[in-house]
Amino acid sequence: MRTGNLAERRLLAAAVLAGLGASATIIHFTGTATPSPGVPVSAASDTAAPAAAGGAPPASCPADPLYPKRQLRGVWIATVRNIDWPSKPGLTPQRQRAEYLRILDNAAKRRFNAVFVQLRPASDALYASPYEPWSHWLSGKPGKSPGWDPLPFLIAEAHRRGMEFHAWFNPYRAAPDDKTAKLPRTHPARLNPSWTVRREGNLYYNPGLPQVRNHITKIVKDVVSRYDVDGVHFDDYFYPYPGKGTKFDDDAAYARYGQGKTRAAWRRDNVNRLIAQVSATVRRTKERVKFGVSPFGIWRNASTDPTGSDTRGMQSYDDIHADSRTWIRRGWIDYVVPQLYWPRGLKIANYAKLLPWWANEVKGTPVHLYIGQALYRVGATDSPAWTRPGELPAHLTLGRKHPEVRGDVYFSARQLAGNPLGVLDLLTRDHYARPALLPLMTPRGGAAPAAPTGTRIEGGRLTWTGSAGARSYAVYRVPGEVGEPGCALTDASNLLAVVPETTYTDGSADPARKYTYFVTALDPLQHESAPASPGSR
Repeated sequence: MRTGNLAERRLLAAAVLAGLGASATIIHFTGTATPSPGVPVSAASDTAAPAAAGGAPPASCPADPLYPKRQLRGVWIATVRNIDWPSKPGLTPQRQRAEYLRILDNAAKRRFNAVFVQLRPASDALYASPYEPWSHWLSGKPGKSPGWDPLPFLIAEAHRRGMEFHAWFNPYRAAPDDKTAKLPRTHPARLNPSWTVRREGNLYYNPGLPQVRNHITKIVKDVVSRYDVDGVHFDDYFYPYPGKGTKFDDDAAYARYGQGKTRAAWRRDNVNRLIAQVSATVRRTKERVKFGVSPFGIWRNASTDPTGSDTRGMQSYDDIHADSRTWIRRGWIDYVVPQLYWPRGLKIANYAKLLPWWANEVKGTPVHLYIGQALYRVGATDSPAWTRPGELPAHLTLGRKHPEVRGDVYFSARQLAGNPLGVLDLLTRDHYARPALLPLMTPRGGAAPAAPTGTRIEGGRLTWTGSAGARSYAVYRVPGEVGEPGCALTDASNLLAVVPETTYTDGSADPARKYTYFVTALDPLQHESAPASPGSR
């Protein structure tokens, strides 16, 4: 969970301590190349075009880097302390639905294609969990039902807008504070007080206990089994941040399970065991579901480890015992979203140095790299860099130089409505001018569906017959009348929209021009069907 300018506070405190087959149909229509601004879209980063009908892909199809075919564009929707949704506890289900839809519509307007929704802020649930109580942030009282299970609605509405849905869990926070008497009697922390550790007014589950790892894994498996989520997501909270330096009292667990390791090595191993266990469980439960983590943006400083980054901030490896390098190298995670919440040029944590470091960490691995972007810092007056509207767009421009960067995730959803310094207008104009498909994650399986059939057009309305196994469809518009797509589908320059329906209305076409339309089918992982023989008009 991320709150306020917490990332920069952490960094300052740390400095003191030193420290992601078949065929399509095409039709011709007289009719511009600018998509309607409110069109829902989907995700991506791989640039290969679908194969031509009955043959191999074109031999040479250079992609325009301004219009990436595949790029993840995500936003975190935080529920803790009602940061993003719902706006306050105890709203009616109708009000909760309306607020969530506004967030999604704002994201779709900016051509985002993924949401990361916080379902478990602190051993509570914003869904009907058989293991943990309803969240206070949803219903107004711990354990009180809000009168509905929001999760099917949250997922369905994201998918309806062509967005991937990632279920965001905080693994170790046991309660909003350390006052367990306020918790429902059936709360796991009250039923199992030996699982918990109090520290600086907070209550944590002890990462050193196998029972805790099993409980967290059970929670994740339940959600993956019962709901149509696309991903499981952990944030950056593992062992507690340094805070005031108060001891984290895990002496008894260390004495029992330490097995001769140093305390720090044992703690890292505890977190590693959880990551590996959750990874295996997610893949065994539903192969296509992705698992990723958004760690603190600094693994280690080069002054501590020569292979670390040229930074001087807090080190997640040492201070919160989160070894993201190991998770990447062992293949336990499918994607990593380091929280690079600092501007270029900041001496203790320079964005321009951290991004290449993370790109190098995933190079040669199947792990996707998305960058956690500090949308919430734009306009902050305590940092000159964040008062400049061009700072955040410059982060994405830098990312274009590193093919390992497959997208970005923004904290947080509240800023989508506010558009601080007009930065979202700049991002949409210069980086998200077209929709994008999701980056392909081949280890998670999947395959291109059969192509849609029966494609027709009347006026600007396209219709087609859906394909088995398809969740959505990509609609392309190519200027002129062409028989085969050639290189036209290599990048997103001709991509109009990604839609779940078997119809699409092009309201932006110029009636004085001729276009060729292509429709392809996409499975849930967005493997794309190949173009077929054209039908024209």
